Amino acid sequence: MDLFKKCEDFTRVDDLKNAGLYPYFHYAESGQDTEMIMEGKKTIMIGSNNYLGFTSDPRVIDAGVSALKKYGSGNSGSRFLNGTLDIHIELEKELAEFLHKEACLTMSTGFQTNLGIISALCGRNDVILCDKENHASIYDAIKLSYAQMIRYEHNNMEDLEEKLKQVPENKGILIVTDSVFSMTGEICNLPKLVELKHKYGARLMLDEAHGIGVLGKSGRGAGEHFDMEDEVDVIMGTFSKSFASLGGFVASSKKVINYIQHNSRPFIFSASITPASVACARKALELLKADPSRVQNLKDISNYMRSLLKGYGIKIIDAETPIIPIYTYEDNRTFKACTMLLDRGVYVNPVVSPATPVGQSLLRTSYTATHTKEQMEYAAKMIKEVLDQLPFEDKELEAKIKAQN
Repeated sequence: MDLFKKCEDFTRVDDLKNAGLYPYFHYAESGQDTEMIMEGKKTIMIGSNNYLGFTSDPRVIDAGVSALKKYGSGNSGSRFLNGTLDIHIELEKELAEFLHKEACLTMSTGFQTNLGIISALCGRNDVILCDKENHASIYDAIKLSYAQMIRYEHNNMEDLEEKLKQVPENKGILIVTDSVFSMTGEICNLPKLVELKHKYGARLMLDEAHGIGVLGKSGRGAGEHFDMEDEVDVIMGTFSKSFASLGGFVASSKKVINYIQHNSRPFIFSASITPASVACARKALELLKADPSRVQNLKDISNYMRSLLKGYGIKIIDAETPIIPIYTYEDNRTFKACTMLLDRGVYVNPVVSPATPVGQSLLRTSYTATHTKEQMEYAAKMIKEVLDQLPFEDKELEAKIKAQN
């Protein structure tokens, strides 16, 4: 069989494009902000992970420009060899201090960070307990580690304990979970995770990609939110969200960071973060530490949007984070909603099967600390208008949903 036959048979994208419903790869002609120019049109952005609004902050931008001028455009090598700058080391010290950990190590992307942590710490004689709704990078990291993966039902601590009971005592155990689940905005049950960690002699890793800058009074994530920072053994985070840059990091004990530093192939064999990216992340961290009120602003604007959507009778997944998923149920209905909203100047993200179960497709919306109430009011009104105009293709599904609501 021809290797490329699968490519020739892949027609879903062309079908959506021909129907005028293809929702991906829309391009912007301005920087990430609460309002952007997308394909020539002014658009309210409620599909970004720019949680604290630092991507358009002049102080962050100026820091990146200064670093570009001082250090050049790139480092031409890995951290392991020629690619380490003094500002890499400074950023790691500042992050470790901020997160109340002994040490920190930066990597070139968030995806690579999960690959680098898990593949270094875990091997063939280890077992990884993984929430079913963890990020794709965690799943790929587990494959790379060659450790045994055991998935537990999403946020189901009873199922996790049943799975932990089956792990032999001679195995190393890592429990890994998103702190904030990127599609639903739900928060992990950290108190119970910590209890089970101690009961079964496991180590606990939190992917705080959507937690840092979002949870806790200071924005330090789920550990701070639950007042259990010392109980989290490994923290993973990214710079592409709250820190308005690109890259990722891991924070833990000095011994763990030293081990990853010298045993992680994804880290050792990747070029280091560019100077401008490092400088932007450092400035964003500095601004967050100096004024954590943006974290509260983010909560306030997210809660305001929830109240608007609920007032319109729109079904949402209710959580405490700036991620607000809105049910659209059917894939094509979701694609149509995205297209119609973009035509009205509102950008949202489609989430369809297999990323969700069939019949549970949704619009993923997410918010920024610098959004205004006026922007939220317009966006909520447009969402209500669009959803009211969208018929169901599956009448049985429609009847079932109406009965449930």
